[in-house]
Amino acid sequence: MPHLFEPYQLKDITLRNRIGVSPMCQYSSEDGLPTDWHLVHLGSRAVGGAGLIIAEATAVEPRGRITPGDAGIWSDKHVEPLQRINSFIKQHNTVSGIQIAHAGRKASTARPWEGNHSLKDEEGGWETIAPSPLAFGDEVWREPKEMTREDIQQVQDAFRSAAVRSLEAGYEWLELHYAHGYLAHSFYSPLSNHRTDEYGGSFENRIKFALETTRAVRDVWPERLPLTVRLSCSDWVEGGWTIEDSVELSKKLKAEGVDLIDCSSGFGSLDYKNYPFGAGWQVPFAEKIRKEADIATAAVGSITEPMQADEIIRNNRADIVLLAQEMLRDPYWPYHAAQKLRQKGTPILPIQYGSRV
Repeated sequence: MPHLFEPYQLKDITLRNRIGVSPMCQYSSEDGLPTDWHLVHLGSRAVGGAGLIIAEATAVEPRGRITPGDAGIWSDKHVEPLQRINSFIKQHNTVSGIQIAHAGRKASTARPWEGNHSLKDEEGGWETIAPSPLAFGDEVWREPKEMTREDIQQVQDAFRSAAVRSLEAGYEWLELHYAHGYLAHSFYSPLSNHRTDEYGGSFENRIKFALETTRAVRDVWPERLPLTVRLSCSDWVEGGWTIEDSVELSKKLKAEGVDLIDCSSGFGSLDYKNYPFGAGWQVPFAEKIRKEADIATAAVGSITEPMQADEIIRNNRADIVLLAQEMLRDPYWPYHAAQKLRQKGTPILPIQYGSRV
């Protein structure tokens, strides 16, 4: 029976345990470049014992940033500083992953602590793009340009180039961000895609952008390394995207060479009233997709307690768990989890710390 501290192999990569750090935007980059903040932020979680760290949503082109402070990988200049961070993470026996992304209609906004609203042109804002010219709403009022076929090709080429740079930067786990109302999600969700061409209307048309983009990345990402996708498994809105849709999309992504689905949900609209927030509230998505699409999954969503995380793995509800806010509160969560679960002989802390605790 698998458990939280059993190693996990996906393709040629082995995680020392089933605990991962979920990608969390820091909004602290400069022209997309990481700073010492990122080295300390990510490095401390490697020191703390995580088996996998996935770097925050990293824009494949400048107009794909959520905010001016977003991480980027649209240029060769981004590679070297990312190599430095990855080198440190790997020294601590942690696998380094990256989530490459395009924010679509949710781009060009202020950082959260600066208001999270759409930026005006005079504030440094920029033109946004989306499948349909529909603003996200509320404070994110900027109306995106409806993407042409040329725009779609440009973005897919940007994902492809970002994958090449990710490999050069030393990442061994690549995640495509197809969730949370960003560009790919806004294509497959009927709430945000009102197109009438080959990229809109039917389920098959709406998922075309995601499948084509995945194909472009799979062409350049080595077969020996994991390729994963984060989905919003449900819109939680009547008439929106459903978990049944996600199962079918997951089957098609698997056929394109995707190895694991990171099962999140929602945030494609401002209608949150049906979200069943609570402990492990999104875990059933990972369980259903794992069983019905026959693909490995990552569980996310208010996973905070060691016994809770261990239960998910032991009962085959997911293959790995990804923690977000709990890892911000406690970078040494894996170490403390090993203590609570009485995992003897499991190396967690580096030797500099291990001899003193």
